[in-house]
Amino acid sequence: MTQPITILFSCIGRRVSLINAFRDAARRLRIPLHILGVDASPLSPALQLCDQSFLVPPVSEDGYLRDMLRIIRDCRVEMLIPTVDLDLKILAANRGRFERWGCRVLVSRPEVIAICQDKRKTFEFWQKNGFDTPKTLSAASALRKRKLEYPCFLKPWDGYASRGNAIARTREELAFYGRRIPNCIVQEYIRGEEFTCDAFVDFAMRVRCVVPRRRLEVRSGEVSKARIHRDPDIMERVTRLVTVLGAGPGVITIQLIRRPDGGIKFIEVNPRFGGGAPLSIRAGADFPRWILQELRGQSPRIRFDGFEDGLLMLRYDEEVWVHSAGSQTR
Repeated sequence: MTQPITILFSCIGRRVSLINAFRDAARRLRIPLHILGVDASPLSPALQLCDQSFLVPPVSEDGYLRDMLRIIRDCRVEMLIPTVDLDLKILAANRGRFERWGCRVLVSRPEVIAICQDKRKTFEFWQKNGFDTPKTLSAASALRKRKLEYPCFLKPWDGYASRGNAIARTREELAFYGRRIPNCIVQEYIRGEEFTCDAFVDFAMRVRCVVPRRRLEVRSGEVSKARIHRDPDIMERVTRLVTVLGAGPGVITIQLIRRPDGGIKFIEVNPRFGGGAPLSIRAGADFPRWILQELRGQSPRIRFDGFEDGLLMLRYDEEVWVHSAGSQTR
């Protein structure tokens, strides 16, 4: 009988589609899969649908790492998959401690996480390595400039999920938002089509597949409508970016804007599964299958562009019902 695999999702939140994609991949591979999930909130929808679930302290508290290591040890977890930015730094810094218990963590090196989570460092990385990106200033520097093109885009340099983002159309609005957005930076406003790309990096740190998704609608910082767009130029540039950055293993999420003249401006890198990854998976970029195969020591067959072009995702809400007896239904 095939040995079961136990995987753990951290900060699992609403990632129902993602855990279902892993379950489906395991069924097709005929591998028994045991899915664990952790979250700080008992009201996490995805937490209710795991085979085993755990409440842990918030990432910012000392007990988070202690509890994660205990779960890994007691449940013999083989792989830990982060789903949000919150715990990437702590997981990267302590990857060796997880590996000593036989658990592989799908997280990039600490120096990569540092570049991705500090947008000032991200801007420096873009510039140093020749990747086009919006001009970036501190709020104070922007206000000192006599000539600044409006509108401009404001966001925290350590922000995530579009929290604290704003558009300033005048100097007065710039001063207003600049005072209210913590750790504020000011960026050139770029007009064009916005894309999110899912890049799959295998365990040997090779970029094996890049799937561009055109963002059509975003809700609360996460894509709600998107379409697959197989663009060889975008795919080649993203491959170079992820390779130079040294991100991976796992799925790396890159955001960019393609201007009307065809120019590409990179705006964000998140070294983890993105919220829209289920669209890429449905299109044929079978990340869960490839990850499980590699975890089993197999070499998955991957076509770099082997996914369905033009597939459209239109998201809607679905309910998770939790009865008082503790059983869950959808």
